[in-house]
Amino acid sequence: MNQTGSLVFYFHLTTGTAITLPVNSQFGHYEIRALLGQGGMGEVYLAHDSRLRRQVAIKLLPAEFTENKDRLSRFEREAYAASSLNHPNILTIYEIGEEQGHHFIATEYVEGESLRQRIARSPMELKETLAIVSQVADALAAAHDAGIVHRDIKPENVMLRLDGYVKVLDFGLAKLANESSKPEVAPEASTMTRVLKTDPGVVMGTASYMSPEQARASEVDARTDIWSLGVVLYEMVAGRLPFEGGTTTDVLATILHREPPSLLLYSRDVPGELERIVEKALTKKREERYQLARELSLDLKRLKQRVELDAELERSITPEAQLHRSVPPTAINPVAASTAEAHVAHTVSSAEYVVGEIKRHKLAALLIIAVIVLGLAGLVGYYKFSGSRTAGLTSIAVLPFANAGGDANADVLSDGISESLIDKLSQLPGMKVIARSSAFKYKGKDVDPQEAANALGVEVILTGRVVQRGDQLQVRAELINARDKTQLWGEQYSRSITDVQAVQEEIARAVSEKLRVHLTGAQEQQLSKRATTNPEAYQLYLNGVYYRRQSLMAPTAVEYFNKAVTLDPNFGLAWAGIAEAYVFMGSTGEIDPKEAVPKAKLAVKKALELDDSLAEPHVSQALLMMNDWDWSGADREFKRAFERNLNLAEAHLNYANLLSRFGRHEEAIAEVRRAQQIDPLDLRMRAGEPVSLFFARRYDEALQKLDSLLKLAPDNETAVIFRAYTYDAVGKYNEAIADYKKFVSMGDTTTSTQCYLGYALAQAGRKSEAQAILERLKTTKEYVSPAELAVLYAGLGDKEGAIASLEKAYVVHDLQMQYLKIDPHYDSLRSDPRFVELIKKVGLP
Repeated sequence: MNQTGSLVFYFHLTTGTAITLPVNSQFGHYEIRALLGQGGMGEVYLAHDSRLRRQVAIKLLPAEFTENKDRLSRFEREAYAASSLNHPNILTIYEIGEEQGHHFIATEYVEGESLRQRIARSPMELKETLAIVSQVADALAAAHDAGIVHRDIKPENVMLRLDGYVKVLDFGLAKLANESSKPEVAPEASTMTRVLKTDPGVVMGTASYMSPEQARASEVDARTDIWSLGVVLYEMVAGRLPFEGGTTTDVLATILHREPPSLLLYSRDVPGELERIVEKALTKKREERYQLARELSLDLKRLKQRVELDAELERSITPEAQLHRSVPPTAINPVAASTAEAHVAHTVSSAEYVVGEIKRHKLAALLIIAVIVLGLAGLVGYYKFSGSRTAGLTSIAVLPFANAGGDANADVLSDGISESLIDKLSQLPGMKVIARSSAFKYKGKDVDPQEAANALGVEVILTGRVVQRGDQLQVRAELINARDKTQLWGEQYSRSITDVQAVQEEIARAVSEKLRVHLTGAQEQQLSKRATTNPEAYQLYLNGVYYRRQSLMAPTAVEYFNKAVTLDPNFGLAWAGIAEAYVFMGSTGEIDPKEAVPKAKLAVKKALELDDSLAEPHVSQALLMMNDWDWSGADREFKRAFERNLNLAEAHLNYANLLSRFGRHEEAIAEVRRAQQIDPLDLRMRAGEPVSLFFARRYDEALQKLDSLLKLAPDNETAVIFRAYTYDAVGKYNEAIADYKKFVSMGDTTTSTQCYLGYALAQAGRKSEAQAILERLKTTKEYVSPAELAVLYAGLGDKEGAIASLEKAYVVHDLQMQYLKIDPHYDSLRSDPRFVELIKKVGLP
């Protein structure tokens, strides 16, 4: 491997071809030192520039092609395209010229290796992969801004310098958007997505990395490069190409007509967010692909930050374990069943917050590693005995069952078994069951039961492993008392894969018996109930659950759930999954809420008609009712959910949000803390407490909690934005302004933050800046919440403008109206009778 001298341009050497410039010959003021490579567009030499005394790379067009106008034109395009760009990740052009009858380009010489060489050398860590691809995306963003499309992104055209910088090479196939041929421009295309016509029927690029539009020899634009970079990213992670074939024709057919295999087939630890990024980059329809390279770069950088944060959290498990050792685990009190969500920046609804927070910092997906987190509950409910090893055990965690067979496809099965055990046993009376996101931090690790139990705040651990060989399944499960590391129970099951539900039932029953949980007849029946009698439908359901637990993979999950209910229309769990996914997608804007909400309501109705004992559809129903301002209905549905399952951390977090809106702050704070008990390692639960404290106007406590969270996770978006809100509330406007600007720098592009920033600027005496924001928001084509615009009016002291904006918000059913009763930004309006009347009209108690 060449670590010290590969060139900027990487070519496969062509044996038996005579070189044009002998070593040590003079070429103008360049002394030729070595041939570095040969390719279809020329020879590349290492040379010494005698004028500037530096090493350079000389790219030379072969003499036999100098009279070929098309090739010469391509060569010149490369030169002028690249030389017009000034970016640290793009090759620097020193000179373009003609010498001894040869056209040439002199460029910087890069010490390092090509990405192709790096891929071949050894597997790459995820952080390295993300760092490289994000730099390539930055380079493409700069090129696209200049109207240049590369059209041949592949590992050979990416160089890795020894200091970590990436250089994108070879714009030989680039086509300038402003060249004299006057390319056609789609009427709707922005500057960044100009459509560039190639000659009809001319396929340009390298087959495996071609976009569908290149494969069809049709128009290309900036999104063509994004596709090719998606192929490179896939190859770096999987160690193979997403589209393969025996011939070029086969490869092009695969690109046009097939979807790439899931990355999880080749790397079991792929974060769900990475799979989403690759899937979006490799979407065949250009309008559904990333539209801008900088958007792709931003997603990659955010993921890299979260991978690094996840690693930091891994190192913090032991300190957290020490913290939990001082807090004895307690069973959940069924009477206080309620909680809400730590909603992100001025969330517009409970559902919107839950999923909006996941979408915006996707931390849950990175802690979850793209699989189903597992938790189990089974403990003593009404037992009458003493002296047993299981006496007094009231809390349990199911650590993710290991996929011991090595087949990446079996991850869905091993995670699905664990998931189902959580769902079944968390319904047992008097049990605290740790949520998936916390338990899943231990996936793939050799875990000390006592350490895991202390960190999670439980007394009992259930572990297991799964081996799948064809249609045969082996499952080993073990129940451990973490107090003394003794085994309470263990069993091995050898069954057909079609009997997976039976295995889950037997494990659940055995655990409940060993922990001496006394069940009523109805509870025993619920424990042994089959979700479906169709094994194929159940396998599809497990696939849906697998993808639903990954950030932003809800559309894929819906596909599997829909296939499951097609096979078994009476499959209540699958209908519940559809409902949850559509609530998620409608809240995050992945699909139009006008489409998502009716589908979610239909799925909820179907799920509850089929199986009213399920807790999850009642939670989905509650979230939908909150959006409809049906407060009493939402409260009722949350309570029905908790009657069926008290171990739903996010449901408690959502319920806390509802209670805060009612002004029942102490109950809300208690619910958030209950969510933290169930899901102690999830930062969303930790962020929920200062959010509830903020609405309770306990600002000093809120700031203390927020500062503590930001020390652990400096880029936690919920903590940053709510600290800004809290600074507003206590009059620290300059500090608030700094946090609002930090939030924007982290990627927030919403008009919402601008409203609150304007408020802080106005209150800080910088009214001209606030007024400028107001004027811009009044004319923007982006959506501006009239309820949030009222905040800016209030900051400027324009009470009439604020009330008028709120009245408009009521007419359009602006979801931000849900915060009228509790948001301190509206305090200057509370004495106005019109404001009081608006609160009544929204129906808040």
